[in-house]
Amino acid sequence: MDLEPEELQFLTIPEILRESIAIPKRSPKTFYLITLTLIFPLSFAILAHSLFTHPLLAQLEDHPSADPNQTRHEWTLLMIFQFCYLIFLFAFSLLSTAAVVFTVASLYTSKPVTFSSTISAIPRVFKRLFITFLWVSLLMLLYNSVILIFLVIFVIAVDTQNVVLLFLSLVVIFVFFLVVHVYITALWHLASVVSVLEPIYGIAAMKKSYELLKGRARMAAVLVFGYLAICGVIGGIFGSVVVHGGDKYGVFTRIVVGGFFVGVLVIVNLVGLLVQSVFYYVCKSYHHQGIDKSVLHDHLGGYLGEYVPLKSSIQMENLDD
Repeated sequence: MDLEPEELQFLTIPEILRESIAIPKRSPKTFYLITLTLIFPLSFAILAHSLFTHPLLAQLEDHPSADPNQTRHEWTLLMIFQFCYLIFLFAFSLLSTAAVVFTVASLYTSKPVTFSSTISAIPRVFKRLFITFLWVSLLMLLYNSVILIFLVIFVIAVDTQNVVLLFLSLVVIFVFFLVVHVYITALWHLASVVSVLEPIYGIAAMKKSYELLKGRARMAAVLVFGYLAICGVIGGIFGSVVVHGGDKYGVFTRIVVGGFFVGVLVIVNLVGLLVQSVFYYVCKSYHHQGIDKSVLHDHLGGYLGEYVPLKSSIQMENLDD
C-alpha cells in the first residue's frame, strides 16, 4: 500500500482488490511459504471434507447395518471425523489470519519480515484471535438459535398450510442469512485484524470492529457476500464433479478438476485475507483514525519479544479514542 493514509478512505472495491493483490509482490517468498504451509491445507480440507464424509453418509443411509452396535460405531467414527475436521478448520483459519495480517502490517510499517519472523509471532497473535473467535462464536450461536426457531415455524406453517406464517418465516430466514450472517462475518473478519494490530481483543475488538464498520458496512457486505458466493460456486462445482460425479466423469477428470478448484480456492482465500487487512486501513482512514507507523512497528515487535517502549501503548490508546 503505497497510498497515503488519508487517501485510503477513497478506495473503491476494485481498487481495494488491486491493492490487495499487489501486496505479495513486496515479499513473495514469505507469502509463498504462508500459502503453502497454512492456506493450502485449509483450502484442501474445506473441499476434501465432503469427499471423505460422503461415502460414510451414503453407507449409513443406503445400507444401514442390521447390527445396532455396528451402526453406532459408524456414527461415532463420523462424529469423530467431523470434530477433528472442525478443529483443523478453525485452527488453520486463525493461523492463516494471524500470518497474513501480521505480514501485511509489517510491510505497511516497513518492518523487515520473513516467514520465520511471522511464524515466531503467531503463538502470541493466535491467543488473541482465539479469544475474539470465542466471542464471535457466542454471537453465531445466538444467530443460529434464531434461525432454528424460524425453521421450526416454517415446518409448522407447511404442515398447517398457514400462508401468512409461511411467508413470515421465509422472509425472516432470508433476511437473517443474507443480512445478519454477512454482517456478523464482516464483523468477525475486521475484529480479527483489530485483535492483531491493536492492544485489544475479545469483545473489545468486536466493539471496535462495529465502530469501524459504520459508514463502510455496505462495502464490507459486498466484499463478504462476494467471497461467500465464490466459495459457494467452487464448492458446488467440486461437489457435483468430484464428489458426486463418479458415474459421469472418469478418475483422471475428477482429479484434474479437484486439483484445479483446490488451487482456485487457495487463491481466493489468500486474496480474502489480504482484502480484510487492507479493508481495516480503509475503515481507519474513513473515520480519520490515523495510524502512527512507528507505534504499530513497536506493537508488532512485541509479538517477537522485542523491547517495546512504554509510550507505544499510550500512543496506541490515544489513536483509538
